[in-house]
Amino acid sequence: MSSDMSVQPSTIPVTVIGGYLGAGKTTLVNQLLRHADGRRLAVLVNDFGDLPIDADLIESEEENIINIAGGCVCCSFGSDLIAALKTMRDFDPQPEHLLIEASGVSLPGSIAESVTLIADFELDTIIVLADAETVRQRSRETYFADTISRQLSSADLILLNKCDLPTAEALAETQAWLKSEFQDAVLLPTSRCELPLSLLIGNGTSGHKGGNQNDVGEIQFNGHPAYRSAVIEFDRAVDPSKLAHILAHQDTGLLRSKGHVVGADSEVYTVQTVGRKLEVRKSRTGVGNIGKMVVITNRLDLDEDGLAAALGGRNMPG
Repeated sequence: MSSDMSVQPSTIPVTVIGGYLGAGKTTLVNQLLRHADGRRLAVLVNDFGDLPIDADLIESEEENIINIAGGCVCCSFGSDLIAALKTMRDFDPQPEHLLIEASGVSLPGSIAESVTLIADFELDTIIVLADAETVRQRSRETYFADTISRQLSSADLILLNKCDLPTAEALAETQAWLKSEFQDAVLLPTSRCELPLSLLIGNGTSGHKGGNQNDVGEIQFNGHPAYRSAVIEFDRAVDPSKLAHILAHQDTGLLRSKGHVVGADSEVYTVQTVGRKLEVRKSRTGVGNIGKMVVITNRLDLDEDGLAAALGGRNMPG
């Protein structure tokens, strides 16, 4: 994710999921499919054998497509990711969010660059998983160190998985190491990849069949009391780049934010942040929820009115 502006509209958000073998990518993908919350998710994998989909999710199988309950689909793309993206773009109905699972030795940053080459797709998030019990050891091994470092360096979100396995002291040391080495990423400790869907693949501001894109309210993190959201409303034009930089500043304590605002030139801009990383671009035609930003945090003491005032907007009561 960069701060460069682009006028090319994109319609299908893409999340790239990376991490070394055994970190939990399969668990995460199945978790997202199981809790799709009405979204039509599509998954691209190198080979079905690399990513077993839970049997109870599968409705039918074809040569290179698995149809999943709830309108989701999993496709095998072999080595030709670009061709698979073009095929995915022509699906009817189109997926509402695309997940690309990278192999354990792949670099998710390179896959993300490929996504930007195809019209009608936009990069939403790069998620990289790390095993809380083994990541520091593997990062020192000759054959893994460079790959693991490059994988983690490209991450918007680092999911530190299997946090229930190491001792409390070892876990704290691993978290401190990751925060020191990869400061631009948001670190999310978890066990079995149990994290809110809206935190991982976008905050719902673009709407989906399970909700009304013109009715923005606080996100419900059912079963996840450590997270909360707020909606900031802007009734006048703002500087979208300045807004993004404020949202991405570490002092806000925000994990991610996304919304559409009107700039001084009367154009509508999409502003998105994940931790300290930010993106500002002109919005596609017909986007809803203009003048509203949804923000997500794990700070239960967040001063929502103070944040709204700093952004030049106002807090919408939930």
